Amino acid sequence: MNLGNVLIFMLGFFSCAFLFFSFGSDLEIPFKTGLSVLGGDDISAPTDWVSEEDIIILGDKVILRIDGATLSNYVDSGSMVPVLDKGANGIRVVPESEAQVGVGDIVSFRVGGLLVVHRVVEKGFDGDGVYFVMKGDANLISDGKIRFEDIEYVTIGIIY
Repeated sequence: MNLGNVLIFMLGFFSCAFLFFSFGSDLEIPFKTGLSVLGGDDISAPTDWVSEEDIIILGDKVILRIDGATLSNYVDSGSMVPVLDKGANGIRVVPESEAQVGVGDIVSFRVGGLLVVHRVVEKGFDGDGVYFVMKGDANLISDGKIRFEDIEYVTIGIIY
């Protein structure tokens, strides 16, 4: 590890500590080391679909107010590890428009007869309209361009 990497790590570490103590200990702050800057793939966060007002926590249950939500579970394919794997339960909705699907979202789309679950890594426009490029988090290559018509669900929550 060279001096530049150490400085990046220390800057991140002290920035995190400053934010933690400035805003209180009730906030959870994801910690990103400087090491991921050295060539790791940055993965965009999914779009926010559920507001805090739509989450109700009671003593023995959690209620999510989400129109049209359905439950999904997954096979052990390895393409979305560690985010999705066998045993995880997904909460998903049917997107109504291309505008609702963004980079970072985890979507289910049809390829032939298979329903594939991967993350949107690019959204663009070409001669045929809006396209999305999908990729499994653990995959080295993308799935290529996918059209909105092929997207069946957006995963808006994962419960382990």
